[in-house]
Amino acid sequence: MRLILMRHPPVASGSGLCYGRLDLPCDSAAIDASVAALDGWRGLPVYSSPAQRCLALAGRLAAPPIVWPSLQELDFGTWEGRRWDDIARSEIDAWAADIWHYRPGGGENAAMLRSRWHEAIAGWRLAAPEAAIVVTHAGPIRMALAEAGQLGAAERWSAPIAHARPYILEL
Repeated sequence: MRLILMRHPPVASGSGLCYGRLDLPCDSAAIDASVAALDGWRGLPVYSSPAQRCLALAGRLAAPPIVWPSLQELDFGTWEGRRWDDIARSEIDAWAADIWHYRPGGGENAAMLRSRWHEAIAGWRLAAPEAAIVVTHAGPIRMALAEAGQLGAAERWSAPIAHARPYILEL
């Protein structure tokens, strides 16, 4: 099975903000670039995170897209919507020291994100599409690429995940 992973278009007003589950709208002008990047895969089933920034793109690719909560971004709990500069350095350092277990802002840790990614894989195996487009977030894409061996351990949390760029994953 081939998955074409696409990060949502950039958000309209998220510069400097911590947002994962915070449902910010995407920059509507950027949707066209994302649609164009997926032009060769038109007609495939489209799976999407329920976030409006993902659905804005997914809805342009398929009507209606298949919405899966397991494709959501990491939940940053009480950090959501706060400026990164306003979050105590000690909290960010604690998260960085134990990303697999520390729950930033009381939200989710990396182990929970990994579990959700494996839940999505199980769902695709049941649905058995030959190929599908997946509109999601940087966190799940990093996790997917790392779990597939396309990112090393050191890159898993720091690799830049571009908007309007398809990432191909073979399962």
